[in-house]
Amino acid sequence: MSESIALSRPDGSPVFLDTEGGHHPENGTLLGFWIYLLSDLMIFGSLFATFGVFSGSYAAGPSGRDLFLPNLHLIAINTGILLVSSITYGFAMLAMMKRNSRGTIGWLLVTGLLGLAFLTIEVYEFHHLIHIGAGPQRSAFLSAFFTLVGTHGLHVLFGVIWLVVLCVQVRKWGLNRTTTRRIACLSMFWHFLDVVWIGVFTFVYLMGVQ
Repeated sequence: MSESIALSRPDGSPVFLDTEGGHHPENGTLLGFWIYLLSDLMIFGSLFATFGVFSGSYAAGPSGRDLFLPNLHLIAINTGILLVSSITYGFAMLAMMKRNSRGTIGWLLVTGLLGLAFLTIEVYEFHHLIHIGAGPQRSAFLSAFFTLVGTHGLHVLFGVIWLVVLCVQVRKWGLNRTTTRRIACLSMFWHFLDVVWIGVFTFVYLMGVQ
């Protein structure tokens, strides 16, 4: 088995070679990332299934209708924010295709700000629920709710951090093969989170208030 060594291109970006001097396959990163997304999909599928099992286990506590209906408009606004962030990421991809580094960084930062706005509303919702005594320890329903929604929120937080790191790399190295591949991977990840959230909004919130 050959070993890997890391070198640098003239622009400072890394390039990985094996000990025989051959480049690693260019599609290896994207294939690996698709495998990661599929594993993440299984995780969320398990969390959705768990929530479905425990969605009626209130333990004489508040139901989804009691908790979600008063603030459903806020959750709808939060959903809109995340969906708009998917559009702004699309603009970043368009700027990248035009080799516009400044435009790419600008749209990535806008996407990151929308992601932070989404997280701020989510943290407010969690704080409000815990404040009124509807924390994750109150019932199996709430444990499943906090686990599912919280796991998605952690993914969004990771995505925002990744956005910032990419902005720094694009500013330092420009739009080379390495940075454009990473932006493309994050694009798949970000849109994946949007699709998962649509499922959360529909299955957890809209169905929960029926």
